Amino acid sequence: MHNSEGGGRPGLPPTSPRIAELAGQCLDNVDDLIGEWLGMVGPVRTAYATQVPDVQFRDSAWQAFELLLRTVARLPVPPHVADVSRRVGEERARQGVPLDALLEAARLDFRVVWQALVNRARPEDMADLAGSAYHVWEAVERHVTGIMTAYQRTVLEMGRREEDERRMWFARLLETEGRNPTVVRDAGRALGLADDGRFLCAASSAAAGPGLHRAGLALRGAGAAVQQQMVGGDAVLVVQLSGRVTRAFLLDQLQDSPCGIAPQATGLAAVPRATVLAVATAQVLPADTRSPRLLEDSWLDVLAHRAGDFGRDLAADVLGALRGPGVTRGEADRLLHTVRTHLAGSGSIADTADTLYCHRNTVQHRFNRFLELTGRDLRRPADAALLAVALRVR
Repeated sequence: MHNSEGGGRPGLPPTSPRIAELAGQCLDNVDDLIGEWLGMVGPVRTAYATQVPDVQFRDSAWQAFELLLRTVARLPVPPHVADVSRRVGEERARQGVPLDALLEAARLDFRVVWQALVNRARPEDMADLAGSAYHVWEAVERHVTGIMTAYQRTVLEMGRREEDERRMWFARLLETEGRNPTVVRDAGRALGLADDGRFLCAASSAAAGPGLHRAGLALRGAGAAVQQQMVGGDAVLVVQLSGRVTRAFLLDQLQDSPCGIAPQATGLAAVPRATVLAVATAQVLPADTRSPRLLEDSWLDVLAHRAGDFGRDLAADVLGALRGPGVTRGEADRLLHTVRTHLAGSGSIADTADTLYCHRNTVQHRFNRFLELTGRDLRRPADAALLAVALRVR
C-alpha cells in the first residue's frame, strides 16, 4: 500500500485534521461526487464520447476521486488507485482522446471535491478549509500532470511503433521489388499510399539527408502522402503526386537539396525501381551540387558508375591509344578537349569550331587524327556513344 500524506510542499502546513476528516467523509459518498462530475463533464466529453466506454469512464473517475480524497484525507492509497493517473493517460492516448479535452475533464475534479468539502464544513471549519485549498488543488494538479506525462509518453511510443512499422513495410516493398501484389497492397495500406498512385522518388547521401527531411516535412504540411527513410547509406523520399502536389511543387521544395530524382513511377509496384534509380542518380552527383538533379540528365554518369570494372576496361580500350608512342601529352589533351566539346554540344562541327575558337577544318583534322589513333570515328553514332561513356568513366 502506498501511503500519501497530505502535507503539500515543504514549508506549508499539512492538511488540517478537520479537513482530512471531511475528505474521509466524502469517501463514503463517491457515487454522489461522480454524479456531479458527470453532469459537469458532459459537454467536454462530447469530443470523445464514442471512444471511451461508459463503464471504463466511470471506473477511472471513481479511482481518481478516491486518489484525491485519500490524498487530502492523509489516508493510505492502494497501489491500483495510486496508479490511476498513469493508466488514464496511457489508455486515453491509445483511444485517441484529445489531450486538451482530457485535461479539462480531469481539472473539473477540483470543483467537485472542493464543493463536497464546502458542503460538509461547519462555519467554524471555514478558516481551516481556506488554508487547505492549496492541498486540494495540488492533489488535482499532481493527478493532471500524471495523466499528461503518461499520455505524451504513450503518444511518442505509439509514433515510434507506427514509424517502425512503416519502415518495415517500405523495406519489404523494396525487397520484393514490387512483384508481390499482396505485399504491394499491404504496404500501401500501412504507408497510406495508393496502389495506383503516381509517385516521385528522390534520394541523397546521408550527409545531405537533412535537406530531404525538411522537404518531406513541408510536403506533409501541404497534405502530401510521404514516406522517408534510409535505404542502405542513402536517404530516400517517396512522394505521392496529386492535384496540388505536382512534380513542379516537389522540385520547388527540393530546390536547395542536392539529390537525385527518378522519373515518375506509375503505381506503387513501380516505386522500388524508381527508388533504385533515384539512389543511382544521387550517387553520381558532383561534390559541388547544391540542387536536385534528374536521372534524365545523369544517365551517362549513372551508366559509367554502374559499369564498374567494365567501364574502366572500356575507357582503356577506347582511349588507351592516346597514351601510346608518338602522341604527346599536349596533343592528347587537345584531342580529348575537342571530343568532349563536340559531345557536349549540338553535334555540329561548325558549332564545335565556334566553341573552340578555331576553324572547322581544324576540328575535322583533329577528328581524323583521333580516328587514326583510336579507331573510333566521333561522327559515327555508335562510336560517339562509346566515347561518351568512356570519357565519363575516365
